[in-house]
Amino acid sequence: MVGHNVEAPFRETFRDQMSIVEMPLSEAPLCISCCPVKGDLLVGCTNKLVLFSLKYQIIDEEFSVLDFERSLIVHIDCISPVEISFCVGYVAVMSDLEVLILKLESDPKNGERVNHHSHKTHTPVKHTEEGTGNKTSQLETDDFVICQKPMELLGEKSEQSGLLVTLESTGWADESTKYSHVQHLLYRRFTPDISFYSPSDEIKLHSLHLLPIYHTGSLTSDGKNLSQEKELLSLFCFFSLPHVGYLYMVVKSVELMSIYQYPEKSQQAVLTPQFLHVITSNNLQCFTVRCSAAAAREEDPYMDTTLKACPPVSLDVCALRIQLFIGLKAICHFKNHIILLTKAEPEAVPERKESPKRLLSRKDTSVKNRIPPAVEAGWNLYIVNTVSPMQLYKEMVDYSNTYKTIKTQSCIHLLSEAHLLVRAALMDAGQLEPGEKAELLEAFKESCGHLGDCYSRLDTQHSHLALPYYKMSGLTMAEVLARVDWAVDSEPQKYEKGLIFYINHSLYENLDEELSEELAAKVVQMFHVTEPKQLPHVLCSPSMKNINPLTALSYLNKLDTYGFASILVTLTKAAVALKMGNLDMYRDEMKSYSEMKLACGFILEPRLLIQQRKGQMVPTQLAAHLRETQPGLLVAAVLGLQKNNKIGIEEADSFFKVLCGQDEDTIPQLLVDFWEAQLVACLPDVVLQELCFKLTSQYIWRLSKRQPPDTTPLQTSEDLINACSHFGLIYPWVDVLISSDSLADKNYKEDLSKLQSLICGPSFDIASIIPFLEPLSEDTVAGLSVHVLCRTRLREYEQCLDTLLERCPQAVIPYANHELKEENRTLWWKKLLPELCQRIKCGGEKYQLYLTSLKEVLSIVAMELELRDFLNVLPEDGTAAFFLPYLLYCSRKKSLT
Repeated sequence: MVGHNVEAPFRETFRDQMSIVEMPLSEAPLCISCCPVKGDLLVGCTNKLVLFSLKYQIIDEEFSVLDFERSLIVHIDCISPVEISFCVGYVAVMSDLEVLILKLESDPKNGERVNHHSHKTHTPVKHTEEGTGNKTSQLETDDFVICQKPMELLGEKSEQSGLLVTLESTGWADESTKYSHVQHLLYRRFTPDISFYSPSDEIKLHSLHLLPIYHTGSLTSDGKNLSQEKELLSLFCFFSLPHVGYLYMVVKSVELMSIYQYPEKSQQAVLTPQFLHVITSNNLQCFTVRCSAAAAREEDPYMDTTLKACPPVSLDVCALRIQLFIGLKAICHFKNHIILLTKAEPEAVPERKESPKRLLSRKDTSVKNRIPPAVEAGWNLYIVNTVSPMQLYKEMVDYSNTYKTIKTQSCIHLLSEAHLLVRAALMDAGQLEPGEKAELLEAFKESCGHLGDCYSRLDTQHSHLALPYYKMSGLTMAEVLARVDWAVDSEPQKYEKGLIFYINHSLYENLDEELSEELAAKVVQMFHVTEPKQLPHVLCSPSMKNINPLTALSYLNKLDTYGFASILVTLTKAAVALKMGNLDMYRDEMKSYSEMKLACGFILEPRLLIQQRKGQMVPTQLAAHLRETQPGLLVAAVLGLQKNNKIGIEEADSFFKVLCGQDEDTIPQLLVDFWEAQLVACLPDVVLQELCFKLTSQYIWRLSKRQPPDTTPLQTSEDLINACSHFGLIYPWVDVLISSDSLADKNYKEDLSKLQSLICGPSFDIASIIPFLEPLSEDTVAGLSVHVLCRTRLREYEQCLDTLLERCPQAVIPYANHELKEENRTLWWKKLLPELCQRIKCGGEKYQLYLTSLKEVLSIVAMELELRDFLNVLPEDGTAAFFLPYLLYCSRKKSLT
């Protein structure tokens, strides 16, 4: 017997004997519930619930047995459970007229056994009830009926019910599932309507259910759902009175989702993810449920956006089917099967009616055992297959066709029910065959198309839902337009805002779909009637590529009469004229505004220049024409788009490369012009160092390859220096250095000047460009100037002086005058004076240049130093007559001052 010590001989006989698990209870059990996920058992007794945790008792590597151990007692004062339901820590308790939902929670920080008391709140109402209960025997006369006040408390407020809940940990439990405290979720109390003097069986609650719904994506590698790997997505609680049922959502938020009104008195109900099945004495009724809609919103973050939609949980519930059975007594379900127990009564024996006053007291809750007769005839068991979701869906869609000519709210409701039916079946994917799932997915798309049709043709506050439903349907824009009932030309057509919203949004999405000339003309006519201001934007969509230019121009010309003449209309007309090959009309339109205003017009509609097709950026015909005729306007327009976040940095670079027909490794001059314009504009989202690096790399590449730009640059180095603080004034000694080289190519000089100016500017990080200077050889004067400039910015003055003394002595003094100042002034006599003296001794063809430079250095040193210091720095082997004038000046300067 499991639950006791398992001896070795037991293992041998276990295979041939029944396993019996014994669970002793101190009180008689009233009801029981099993957790569908973990298999734990919850047993209801008077004023308490006992939890038995399922565990695997491992005997050895090859042998284990299942066992239950009592792990927790939930004490609930003043309530005797008639039904209970348990699911992954959620507990629902129901008495005759009360329902309490709790959540058992574990505290990972507290590993010890605890007896945790929930908040105990004795409200004045509760005191009154208790006092009334004590005097029930005195007040229950033929003249008085005691009624408790109906109450519904949700969430934290349910702790005010006055019911005291205490947890008592009694045995083994895994640390992850050891419950240490309780959270109140719902308390509801009903008061029967005593006006009917109904017998007690007619006013009691029944059919308590906790229904879990799991994440649909929690599948194992072999495609099968395993219960231990299921992840709870949402949980629902159902309970019912004889004539009305209630469905609550209890995960994340506690709220009443649906109320079910039965046409006659119910006896029992079962809840499934797709349907609610209710039995009366002679009928099996089937109702819709909203669990799938609520769970879909929990699972999908894109729900209720322009991408996805789902009918709301607040829809009125529908009765789907009513089937006749005689003498229904009980119902349960398994998958898509409904099991019914019936008893045919030969005669209707009227039951003795009791006074309703006996129904209102807590003490009248004892269970009366009735001994059945030895032989009872007329019992029958039925197993009924529920109608498949696909068949029911087709029936609902066929029925909705009666509303085909007039789309009403009833039609939307019916198609929403059909959509939810298919959605619920798909969420229970573990019960589907591959063929069934494919059929349901197709039905799901079809239902989305039907709902899109409804919202696009019916003028409601939710007409915008046409967009997400059409998206979910997988229909193309052409297929959607083909479903529209176009009126004949002689009749005025009314276009509802749902259809306009869908078409307008789809045209803005740069879909890889081109409408035919006929459909494009209908779209233009549609917007001309409803939203003429949108016509320029509509005509700029890539989907409208096949529109007849004459048709487009005729509608644009009509806008002038409506007072919509603007820069955007002008630019759209120019694009259409260019498409027609009418250059005269194009020039007339482009002359209507200045280039500055035209650039602003492109910001209103970027697709005049740039369009997306099959994920690729495609410049328009207008952009290609501007590249040849007005490149400055094109650069200004793209710069405006970037400044207004209409295009990204990488997208803009790619646009100019594609426009100029260059591959990824070749940089066109127009892109360089754009980079220079970005620096001048000082855009906040542009990374300054990255932009400077792009420009210097391109300048260096051209100078090293002697590669002229493919087009004339829009700005000279002088323009950039005057307009942009990032381009600095070129140091004066640089002009002396490069004057020795005659550069025939003017653009070569411009690239060199721009590079030198950028290096002389305050913003550029010189160290980052040093590794990329290697292609620019120091053998050329241009390369020498750049290398010396960079070393100077890095304060490598001695190395620069050596280079200039060797390569360009005439630039030494201008360099020293500009760079050797303040703390670097000592280099005049410590570095420059000895170097010049040494080189003069060696003679050579540069002797005269060195001599002239030495005289300049001596003039500066004689002015800076005292006589004694000046004498110390002079060479010992020099000619006295040569240095005498400088010595005399140095000795006299103090008296002169």
